Amino acid sequence: MARHFDAIIIGTGQAGPPLAARLASAGMIVAIIERHKFGGTCVNTGCIPTKTLVASAYAAHVARRGAEYGFDVTGHVRVDMKRVKARKDEVAGRSNRGVEDWLRGLKNCTVILGHARFQSCRTVMVNDDVLQAEHIFINVGGRASVPAMPGIQDVPFLTNSSMMDVDFLPERLVIVGGSYIGLEFGQMYRRFGSHVTIVEMGPRLIGREDEDISESVREILEAEGIQVRLNAKCISLAKRNNGVAVRMGCDEGPPEVVGTHVLLAVGRIPNTNDLGLDRAGVATDQRGYIVVDEQLQTNVPGIWALGDCNGRGAFTHTSYNDYEIVADNLLNGDRRRVSDRIQAYALYTDPPLGRCGMTDAEIRTSGRAALAAKLPMSRVGRAAEKGETQGFMKISVDAQTGHILGAAILGTGGDEVIHVLLDVMYAKAPYTLVQRAMHIHPTVAEFLPVVLSKLEPVA
Repeated sequence: MARHFDAIIIGTGQAGPPLAARLASAGMIVAIIERHKFGGTCVNTGCIPTKTLVASAYAAHVARRGAEYGFDVTGHVRVDMKRVKARKDEVAGRSNRGVEDWLRGLKNCTVILGHARFQSCRTVMVNDDVLQAEHIFINVGGRASVPAMPGIQDVPFLTNSSMMDVDFLPERLVIVGGSYIGLEFGQMYRRFGSHVTIVEMGPRLIGREDEDISESVREILEAEGIQVRLNAKCISLAKRNNGVAVRMGCDEGPPEVVGTHVLLAVGRIPNTNDLGLDRAGVATDQRGYIVVDEQLQTNVPGIWALGDCNGRGAFTHTSYNDYEIVADNLLNGDRRRVSDRIQAYALYTDPPLGRCGMTDAEIRTSGRAALAAKLPMSRVGRAAEKGETQGFMKISVDAQTGHILGAAILGTGGDEVIHVLLDVMYAKAPYTLVQRAMHIHPTVAEFLPVVLSKLEPVA
């Protein structure tokens, strides 16, 4: 006999738990299902553990630069990877336990451990139990893509998830993939002491970004001793006595590089292949992402998809915003839409990249008249004081309306400062609101008005 609930939530990533709390507080009887670790990618293998590792790598990097700041570190800076991992595990574990304890303490909410599979559009089987509800929410996230490149079955390799178990220093780490995950891991492990090579199939790193950003990030990484191989075609893997060979056809450089360890960072895929979605009639696209509308409803009434599995965003903040959209629409009669949000994200290399709105390429493609300005971080007093002058700020605005179209801040504090511009964009206010604001000195944000005072027409 089926167990009846008002709502079933599959997955405890960034959208599931707050949605459970919101629905339960509204008096709905909720079941939330988790088959592995509470908190999803962000808590266990994504944002929280990786940024904890980034912080450890940053501390080691600054210690090595002690002489620049007027102090000496006696002897060699030695990184203890077991202690680094233990710190990461403690921080991530605290978040993981916090999510589970929160859910188990919710009134009107039942936590169920197991693998959920649809039996119909209103029923889900978990273990041997059948659950039934008029509202079902899918929040199952994604995982690392493992492409069928030649030799992949013959060699050991790491992904962003298995990297979380590493408690040693890879002597030579080869990273296949030159986008956000690959670059963050590449820089952190170089700072821990590994020899790092990044292999990218495209002509430049982080290909979705503008060329000046890609080039500056490459320069930052190469200055730290990271080898970058671009235009790597026909990548294959093979065993070697001393590790794994990544073979490629490149315009420049030797045809293969041998590492003691290989990290695959070539994208993500949704965890939708084993949910029985066909039994519920839920449509997916050719990549496996669940197709949703502007309110995140699937093609089946009463079923929603939130977070990474819907292909409408690949970040913790987009997943949480998915929850807000669904909850407000369902409980408050609102009409919030996915298209209301402005694209914004960060790359957590050091220095970080904060991005919001359109890229230069997107603005050119749109055909709209624009003004733009750019300022090197070497002009920013706060950056000079910290000894971190790499990168730049750039902002583009609509020449007719004065609204900010997009911005990139590659530099110290860029991941925080970008929100000044993002909030003005949401307010639909002209750039002059920021340009005429008085900001605190000495900060990075105080230079936003300086940048905006230098706007010139884009050719």
